Order: sequence, then structure tokens, then C-alpha cells
Amino acid sequence: MVQHQDENNLSSDQSHIPVLIQEVIEGLAPVADKCIVDGTLGAGGYSRSFLDAGARVIGIDRDPSVMPFVDQLKADFGDQFQFLAGQFGQMQALLADAELTDIDAIVLDIGVSSMQLDQGERGFSFMRDGPLDMRMEQRGATAADMVNGLEERELSDLIFGFGEEKRARAVAKAIVAARENGPLTTTKELADLIEKTLGRGKPGKAAHPATKTFQALRIAVNAEYNQLVHGLFDAEALLQPGGKLAVVTFHSMEDRIVKRFFKPQVQQSRHMPMSEAAPQTWDDISKPVRPSKEELNRNPRARSATLRYATRNDVPARPFNIDGLGVPGMAKKQEIGAKT
Repeated sequence: MVQHQDENNLSSDQSHIPVLIQEVIEGLAPVADKCIVDGTLGAGGYSRSFLDAGARVIGIDRDPSVMPFVDQLKADFGDQFQFLAGQFGQMQALLADAELTDIDAIVLDIGVSSMQLDQGERGFSFMRDGPLDMRMEQRGATAADMVNGLEERELSDLIFGFGEEKRARAVAKAIVAARENGPLTTTKELADLIEKTLGRGKPGKAAHPATKTFQALRIAVNAEYNQLVHGLFDAEALLQPGGKLAVVTFHSMEDRIVKRFFKPQVQQSRHMPMSEAAPQTWDDISKPVRPSKEELNRNPRARSATLRYATRNDVPARPFNIDGLGVPGMAKKQEIGAKT
């Protein structure tokens, strides 16, 4: 999936540039003749790069709109490419059902894709007017359902918890007041309301004031932390010793989860003795890798990207457990232990 969390540098000619692609390939090297799962296919930028490098690729995506990209990859690469429709948080079950084994590497590019942002009718973008939707699978509750249905306190907690919006209470209060005159139904309505409430910094210098609220709603609508945590544990179970996992994230909460997943933290406090460290299931854990100045000049959408990768060792895979991963409290309330 071609990613970013930053719409403030939107340009159609940068729509499908794979972020940090060279660094991902270096982290997975050697790529040729390996079987790689691209768990977040999107427009197929990562998959195409792996296929060009001689890998076999299994693409996974929950969004039905990726099918034109799937068809093109199949036409260009034949049996070298396979596609499974579904959520990467359920990749272990998807691969088992398809009787696909011997996976050498897994790549996850987390969040919303440029392809989705560029389609105003999907409702992901505050830069393009459209229905307040944001559903990746195009089914289930929409962002409009949350904006118009949640109580003010719930809405404030969601915007703060998932978007880290410091003025979440002001945004929630403005939304509740505005919807007394009728439901908020479009991205422009919501973005304009937030801009009026929070003000706007210098164009080109400050992020749009709606950025964090839109991020929070999208994460909630699509249960993205649920997907991320289940995807990480599924990858750990699927990969044999020597297998590699690479994860590209686009904001600090996601990166924190990945960092702590690769290297579990020892739990301790002044009141309790230090607990036993979790087993170390990953070796050769990379430092955070961020885009070069050259890449940012080519693709400003990569501005907030961080890559981490590691190699699976022979320690048995851990059971699913979110403790110590830094998962936001709002996600825990949404029953993150249950796969969607």
C-alpha cells in the first residue's frame, strides 16, 4: 500500500509512490526468489517493486477498490503474483485457507493509502469534498455515524485518544453544537467546522487543523489498531527462523506499538518488583529508518513515515497479548482482542 498520514502536501502525480521502498528492499534482502506477503497491497507499489526484483508475492487487502491493480499485476507477472481478499490482521487464517506456506518475508504499510485519499467519494480526505465515510471495506459504520451518534465525551475521548488532538474537547463540543441543526454528512462540512473552531496556521507551514480529527475517525472506523496488533502477532507465527518482517508506520502511536512488539519492555514500578522480560522472538532489529531528503523532495507525502524491520529467530511465537505495547486506551475499549 502506498502510504501517508499527511494530506497537506497532496499532489496527484505522487499518488502511488512506494514510501521508503529502497530501504524496505534492503531490509528484506535478498529479495529474489523469496515469497513475500504484502499485507497492505493498495495500489500495488510495494508488490510491483518486489516482483520486479524477482520475488514471488502474495498480496492482501480489505478494500474492494484495489482490484484493478490486482488485475494489472496478474497480467504483468502471472503466477508470480497471488491475491487474497481480506484483512492483514487475519493473514494467518487467510494463508492457511489458501494452503500457502513457506513465507520468507512480510511487509505491512499501515494506515490509509494515497489511492484512498485521492478518491473524494471515499470520504478519507479533508482536502476533497465527499461523503463522511472512511470505510476501507465499504461496509459497516461510517465516520458520519460516529460524528453524529457519539456523545460529546465519547467523541472527545476518541479524537484525543486516536488523533492526539490536544483540543479534542473543543472539537467535540463544536461538532455536537453543529449537529443540532442537522447531521454532518460531508468531509468539507466537518473540515470547515474544525478549521473555524481551531483556526488555521500559515498555509504551507502548519498542518490543516482537521488532520488529527480525520485520522482519529479513520482509525476508529476501521479498527486499525486491532488490525495492526493482530497483524504483528500473525506475522510472528507465520515466519520461520530467518524470516523478515518490515513495517512502515505514519504516526508515533503506530511506531511505538511496532517498536515495543519487536523488543518487549520490562514492566516495573516503584511498588512492584521488576517482572520477567518477555521472550525475545526477533533478532537484528533495525533502528527507525526515515525518508532521505531526496525522497522527501520527490514525495512530500513520505514526511511522517518510519520503517522498522527485524528477523525472526527460533524462539516460539508468543501468544497474543497487547500488554506493554502502548496501545491507546480507546483501542482497548474497542475490544482489540477480538479480530474484526
